[in-house]
Amino acid sequence: MKRLLITLLCCPAIALPAAQPLPQTKLLKTEGDLSAQMVSGIDKFLMRETENSVKHRAAFWARDHSSAAAYDKSVQKNRDRFRFCIGAIDKRLPITELEFKSTTSTKALLYVDEIMSIHAIRWAVLPGVHGEGLLLTPKNGISARVVAIPDADQTPEQLVGLTPGTPIQSQFARRLAEAGCQVVVPVLIDRNDEWAGDSRAAFTNQPHREWIYRQAFEMGRHIIGYEVQKVFSVIDWFSNENKKSEKPLPIGVAGYGEGGLLALYSGALDTRISATLVSGYFNSRQRVWEEPIYRNVFGLLEQFGDAEIASLIGPRGLVAEHAPVQSVAGPPKTRPGRRGGAAPGKISAAPIKSVASEFRRAWGLAGKSAGLWELIISDAAGSDNALKKFLLILRVVRTPFPEPRDLHFKLKTDNRAKRQQRQIKELTDYTQQLLRFSEYERTENFWKKLPSGQVDKWEEQSEPHRKRMWQEVVGQLPAANIPANPRSRKILETDKWTGYDVLLDVWPDVYAWGILLLPKDLKPGEKRPVVVCQHGLEGVPMDTVTRDPKVRAFQYYSGFSAELADRGFIVFAPHNPYRGHDLFRVLQRKANPLGKTLFSIIIAQHNRIIDWLETLPNVDSKRIGFYGLSYGGKTAMRVPALVPRYCLSICSADFNEWIRKNTTVDSRYSYMFTGEYEIFEYNLGHTFNYAEMGALIAPRPFMVERGHRDGVAPDEWVAYEYAKIRRLYGFLGIPERTEIEFFNGPHKINGVGTYKFLHRHLDWPETKK
Repeated sequence: MKRLLITLLCCPAIALPAAQPLPQTKLLKTEGDLSAQMVSGIDKFLMRETENSVKHRAAFWARDHSSAAAYDKSVQKNRDRFRFCIGAIDKRLPITELEFKSTTSTKALLYVDEIMSIHAIRWAVLPGVHGEGLLLTPKNGISARVVAIPDADQTPEQLVGLTPGTPIQSQFARRLAEAGCQVVVPVLIDRNDEWAGDSRAAFTNQPHREWIYRQAFEMGRHIIGYEVQKVFSVIDWFSNENKKSEKPLPIGVAGYGEGGLLALYSGALDTRISATLVSGYFNSRQRVWEEPIYRNVFGLLEQFGDAEIASLIGPRGLVAEHAPVQSVAGPPKTRPGRRGGAAPGKISAAPIKSVASEFRRAWGLAGKSAGLWELIISDAAGSDNALKKFLLILRVVRTPFPEPRDLHFKLKTDNRAKRQQRQIKELTDYTQQLLRFSEYERTENFWKKLPSGQVDKWEEQSEPHRKRMWQEVVGQLPAANIPANPRSRKILETDKWTGYDVLLDVWPDVYAWGILLLPKDLKPGEKRPVVVCQHGLEGVPMDTVTRDPKVRAFQYYSGFSAELADRGFIVFAPHNPYRGHDLFRVLQRKANPLGKTLFSIIIAQHNRIIDWLETLPNVDSKRIGFYGLSYGGKTAMRVPALVPRYCLSICSADFNEWIRKNTTVDSRYSYMFTGEYEIFEYNLGHTFNYAEMGALIAPRPFMVERGHRDGVAPDEWVAYEYAKIRRLYGFLGIPERTEIEFFNGPHKINGVGTYKFLHRHLDWPETKK
């Protein structure tokens, strides 16, 4: 083992006495943990982007206020985009009737008096997916039809007063029925964790909403979208009922808390809704990243805040009620026998100043279309003022307005737990069905649109897919917009090479950082290949360099940066910012609402690194390859696919059937059961699995390094997905440019076949003459 004159086993960020910079660079004087500083800088950048998103949204809108019809038409493109963002895109089943829900031991009719009846119901929404809840029917004629949506932890029975838990004043579903409305109250997926898992794998502390969110997000769906679809199906039924009447009745939607979110989103998307009441939700969304992850909507803030969403309701009626909310401090605590890892996120009361400001902004956007809008401040959800205004918009006027009353009734049987379990299972099964068939969609939209056997045309004809992956899935940020201002300092030296810390600016507060290893036998004018060696999760560049067997990182990385430098390659080991546990995961939470991901930043950093490497006198810009382990292997699939200047890529200890690994609920390998809540990428399941990413790397050389005992995934998943890439290279007539090496080992750099692959395809002899 070569002795390092300086051994930095953690973050190499301490300037040495009389430290020497590289030629054409300034001396790097920054001290401290460069990894933590990188995360902090990216955080500042994303917070600025979030702040600036409000003024940038105007570019996406072209509102026409000349008439109600013109206004609706002018915002339809935005409405379609919003529908895609929340995943409410599947065709619903036709509905002509609601089902009364009864069994041999329970009756559908739960309550009846001289004013109304209450039935347990369900209705078809999507194949295998039903809405469930309560139907309230007035006895003395129906004046309007309303979907009344409770908060996630509030049952329909509580909202109508059949079970305790909601103050009488706030039982707005029943109060609307007493005022003459036919009301459907759907059950929502709650924030408990009882069924968040699978007996074949594990159970977790994820709220049920997060459990559905995770798997749905990867498939381009969302718990929000699923529940909005349930609301839409009720409105489908309302509309069918209206067709039977000589005088169609107005339709409204009202919600509180999570139900307020759904009411706002439903009112924005469905123009059949005449009036929308949003209680305990309306606010600025500039800090949506602090809320529970099941409110994370990819691309939301690019075009939409609550004000912009509200503007989709104009010229129809909107009542926003500022009311106390059910506080949520975070996910359930991890119980014995369950895995932790649920995402942090909280819900708290919004400051009235913030709510009023967002409502004024909404009013300004909607212009004269906001004539039937009102912001109401109350000390309880479903206040008299809010309900009166809502009913007035629906043209329902009751004088005097019905006073709150106690039903003095309690259900004898309680089937709420079984109902919740059914609802979770139906959405899980539906999403797992999407997973099973997503490969067919990728085939239709990707493989069938690309010719085989034409290697000279492959890059050109795959470019639209590369553009789609970057812009729609990963999220494309502008290229570096400030000078690189390279800074460096000498930190390592052996008898064969010298190591330098290097910092390069990308954007204000954002830099690229890594360790450059330069062989000592470089000759003036000589051009050599470069290998960029990428560390994995929670790692730093030094992890890929150290050869100290006592250091934990060595058992994974095998000192592969140092080994490749010994072999005569120029090596650059960059830092990727997936380090710091929740600190870096929050970066993903901040990036997602902007339509971006952590890899949006990483790609810009790597492009800046290549920019600089290409200026070095001994670097051959046509021979810069990439080799990454674990999360570095994730990088090896995404960055070279979108950065063609990498002339080859090696994915180590990560390649597998990625969509299945993220989405399946019946395998212990799945990220559904871990703390990597940031790993999910919106709609990746229907666009780019690892085979498709590998196809975007083609026709450049590509290799997979896989240990039989690697716990990332079973060999069968790896081989199945790789077979598609091998077939492609065969069809293109370049089978020698791809290979996979299985070895009898764990999650680590093996460095046998991969080193040969690098020497061969970077045209560098294994034994220098």
